Amino acid sequence: MAKPLPISVCVIAGAEAGRLSRALESVAGWTSEIVVVLNEEVTDGTDRIATGCGAQVFREPWKGHVAQKNSAAAKARQPWLLSLDADEAVSPALRAEISALFADPPRLERCTAFSMPRRNRYCGRWIRHGDWYPDRKTRLWRRGAAAWVGVDPHDRLQTQGTVGRLQADLLHYSMETLNHQVAKTVRYADDFVHRCAAEQRPASLLDLAVRPPWRFLRSYVFKLGFLDGWQGFAIAWMTAFYTFLRYAKVLEARQPGPPPA
Repeated sequence: MAKPLPISVCVIAGAEAGRLSRALESVAGWTSEIVVVLNEEVTDGTDRIATGCGAQVFREPWKGHVAQKNSAAAKARQPWLLSLDADEAVSPALRAEISALFADPPRLERCTAFSMPRRNRYCGRWIRHGDWYPDRKTRLWRRGAAAWVGVDPHDRLQTQGTVGRLQADLLHYSMETLNHQVAKTVRYADDFVHRCAAEQRPASLLDLAVRPPWRFLRSYVFKLGFLDGWQGFAIAWMTAFYTFLRYAKVLEARQPGPPPA
């Protein structure tokens, strides 16, 4: 067996007993360390699944996506870190590409981080066009050269130095049902309202009239979402609806309250 690569895999998880094993099995054996930061209240057996895959498990109170991911990264001991969500998996092709990268020290030394395309599975189909592909994410970085930033739940990795580009896909088992997407759309729209309030960001009727149809056209026509069957059509419409909903909710939140009785 080849020597494991000097990579710490960092995962944050809630009650993920149904999905976590797929993520961890995709990195077990060929990486040197797996760190899982688990929400302290979880009781569905996620911890046993993680330790069964060779992970170190740390229970912590939920602090938000950004703080939780930074906490997981702080516990890593290897010189390189790979962040993985519980609903993701490293494809065999991506594993091979990462292994080839570490066998090429000059290329590895030129960059402090690497991004990769993420392929989303939606309602039974892998999406290869539209707004959801290539959905490039920076997930592999040299320890100390990056940190998680952003506004929860939309975290992003802020890096120092050059970011290289990998070509193989990270697999994302994102939304298997429309109900899942609708629930997530409403939750994310509420998060957008809070963010706009904090930043005093305006919204107008023009946002409602222009942004949703543009998002549909961009996803379905200009980015070839029509090639992804009815799922591509649904993604384009739901993206447009999400765009409408978040600006409508901002306008709703800024309406004056009812007059006193």
